[in-house]
Amino acid sequence: MIIGIDMGGTNIDGVLIRDGRLIKTVKNPVDRNDYFYSIWNCLAQLIEDVNKHDINRIQLSTTICTNAIVEDNVSRVGMILQPGPGLHWEFDRLGEEIAYISGSVDHRGKLVKAIVRNELAEIKRRFQAGPVESIAVVTKFSTRNPEPEQQVKQFLRSDYSNITLGHTMSGKLNFPRRVETAYLNAAVSQTFRTFADYIQQALLQEGITAPVYILKADGGTIDLVRAIDKPVETILSGPAASFMGMTALLEQAQTDQVLLDIGGTTTDIFVLVDGIPVFEPLGIMIDGRKTLVRAIFSQSIGLGGDSHVRFESGELKIGPKRLDRAVAFGGQHITPSDALVYLGKMPGDFPEKSKVALEVMAQNHGIDPVMLAERIIHQFCCTIDQTIQQILERFHQVPVYTIRELLQDRKIKPRSVGLIGGPAKALASDLEHILELPVTYPQHYQVANAIGAALAKPTMEINLMIDTERDVLLIPELDIHQTPGQYIDLSKAKWFALDRIKAAGKNMGLTDDQLEGEIVEASSFNMVQGYYRVDKNIRVKAQIRPGLLQRLVDDGQGVDS
Repeated sequence: MIIGIDMGGTNIDGVLIRDGRLIKTVKNPVDRNDYFYSIWNCLAQLIEDVNKHDINRIQLSTTICTNAIVEDNVSRVGMILQPGPGLHWEFDRLGEEIAYISGSVDHRGKLVKAIVRNELAEIKRRFQAGPVESIAVVTKFSTRNPEPEQQVKQFLRSDYSNITLGHTMSGKLNFPRRVETAYLNAAVSQTFRTFADYIQQALLQEGITAPVYILKADGGTIDLVRAIDKPVETILSGPAASFMGMTALLEQAQTDQVLLDIGGTTTDIFVLVDGIPVFEPLGIMIDGRKTLVRAIFSQSIGLGGDSHVRFESGELKIGPKRLDRAVAFGGQHITPSDALVYLGKMPGDFPEKSKVALEVMAQNHGIDPVMLAERIIHQFCCTIDQTIQQILERFHQVPVYTIRELLQDRKIKPRSVGLIGGPAKALASDLEHILELPVTYPQHYQVANAIGAALAKPTMEINLMIDTERDVLLIPELDIHQTPGQYIDLSKAKWFALDRIKAAGKNMGLTDDQLEGEIVEASSFNMVQGYYRVDKNIRVKAQIRPGLLQRLVDDGQGVDS
């Protein structure tokens, strides 16, 4: 059995899946004063009357790190940077404790100048007076030679337990993105560690021994132990759960398509090209920071079923803030959900209260209440349409990356729209009218995110670098630093990368049938040394392709909810 839990901004959803069949669902309001209770209250309902020993895995989608970053509720980070010669990078949003050290390696990974130990001693004294809670160390070209970062960690490890090294964040070259990624990882590390401690304690108390996985931004999962070391990977796991849920529930057409997840607080928008998701080529941006975190492309807008509806200077406004639940569901402020309840498109817990509230707003502004409700829904759908058009226009101006390839000069023309989220069924016909495209929603659309979290499989990307002159073979993501051996060539390097990525997949619990290891990029350059010697510089990128552990089986027996 698999348990999937998605904690959104409004509701926490949970599902229990046995042999591919959905057998139980839970949907509760999120207690914003106690997120952890929200999760475990959901879990307790799911495991009621279930043999705990039959639970194979628990998979979570969490907003814990995203919220910490957006709300600036993060640890104080001591940044140690070794930029080396060349461009002088300015970083103005890394806190007050930034230290630059001398020394450098070149683009091949050769040591040019060693670190001065006295500099580290002075930095340690300064950080301890801070006080600094977490450390991030980033040296330029550390993916080619991680030794300087490792030396700094060795020097500080007795004083700081939480040290992020830049080369472990990604094998890609991009110094400023690596700095931002390492900073965010260190900044949210304690927040995520506390979250993980609560999970582990609760599992122990409940007598559950199943492994726990956290959804990543690329639609795959990472086990809880590795997520503690690399919590930055869990940023935007909510939109990833949305996408994986739609992948599990919607019919997969080999055409261009737009996918929408309309939640209580936000709407997440995804784009498929020939049935394949658009991917962020370098990494996601969050809070204005460009990172190296792999991610499925998504755009969130502050528009959901519980968005605040009001008039400002005579103009109707919807969102972006959510002040409360809809009046129809026990809240105090009118929302698009109230308009849907008023028009009879969805049920509510308190329809009469909602009706009175909307009619009072209509009377205050001299509008027929039916016209007001219709206007709210029309404006809601038009905002989504405008955002979709903006996304497509941006894609038409730059190359489009999918999870498999780079598409040059490819015009994206959506043929249909897939829809999930609480208001999906109620909004489908209105969206179809505004978007002028077929709109479909699947069974279990209300808990699609939790289903996506439950069925997502572990993923990983590795970057292999071989330099025969230096006699080194590096895979930063796996912390591999060894000699390549004799007679290495591109073919052998590709085989080695696939072997390592498959071994990593098996360590994450994937079976041979679930492992889709593939080479994404591969290149080899000859470097002539003098008249006789030819060295090789080899680069190979491999990945476990994101996907589902299994398909959901619909046997028509229904679920316990």
